[in-house]
Amino acid sequence: MSLMDKIKEKAKSVSKNIVLPEGNEPRTIEAAAKIAEQGIAHVILLGDEKEIEAANTKHVDLSKATIINPATSPKLDEYAEMFYEMRKSKGITLEQAKETCKDTLYYAVLMIKSNDADGMVSGAVHSTGDTLRPALQVIKTKPGVSIVSSSFIMEHPDSKWGDDGVMVFADCAINIDPNADELAAIAIASADTAKTLAGIEPRVAMLSFSTKNSAKHPHVDKVVEATKIARELAPELSIDGELQADAALIEAVGQLKSPGSKVAGRANVLIFPDIQAGNIGYKLVQRLGGAEAIGPVSQGLARPVNDLSRGCSVEDIVSVVAITAVQAQSF
Repeated sequence: MSLMDKIKEKAKSVSKNIVLPEGNEPRTIEAAAKIAEQGIAHVILLGDEKEIEAANTKHVDLSKATIINPATSPKLDEYAEMFYEMRKSKGITLEQAKETCKDTLYYAVLMIKSNDADGMVSGAVHSTGDTLRPALQVIKTKPGVSIVSSSFIMEHPDSKWGDDGVMVFADCAINIDPNADELAAIAIASADTAKTLAGIEPRVAMLSFSTKNSAKHPHVDKVVEATKIARELAPELSIDGELQADAALIEAVGQLKSPGSKVAGRANVLIFPDIQAGNIGYKLVQRLGGAEAIGPVSQGLARPVNDLSRGCSVEDIVSVVAITAVQAQSF
């Protein structure tokens, strides 16, 4: 059984309510029917009922999904009042709050804030910024977490890498050039993703083009400082850095360059120094190495909200909903 199949099975067992704000988008509609049919989650589609019906060109069965039109919902005034209280210091009026809450993305995160839903998946037609902005305003980050980040769970066909081929790569999609504090937060959040979703005990490598001061450069200094901060914030974690990729992955190289390390040569969580390295790295492993890339998985929010690629397939939406449902179990 693949890791994604295991995640779907776990999602079925936890039975969470996942809201899809892009309810009138054809792939989302088809995915909602599949999710309901497979019992992965209870799906809530947001949008005008007639628009959803018109967009359901494949005539899939939506009888098991809940459809809500934010503009006519009996919860609209309650959510608007909640949003107004959150944002009135920013100058928003109650009437403006009500209009904002008619937006399906804002309505979705307010459902989560009110415990009327457990998580959200969006991005088939919205940008990452559009998806995450309402979440940051309403749901915010976890206590003690300073940054929202992303990771990919990589499942490689060669079991010698990571834990039986499973690894976590971060940050590959959100933070362009994190500073040392942010990089440390990404490392800790990625370790949590490794446990919660991938089901592996994290061994975190902070990657660089240098291993243990083999090179001198401010880029190296950032990774060294991030490693120190992460160790102080999460002393229970197995974390080492700065490490080159071969030192992180190949035992003979790791033990030569970082003797006695519990991580070097055995890493299963790779933290890249910036988004260029992370995005290039995961795509090389996916395309040249034949790994399955599951994600991106959002990390650090107080409740789970995940962002899709606008080129996503129906199956991608199904998979990300399953991931979101499993994440919701830990909140």
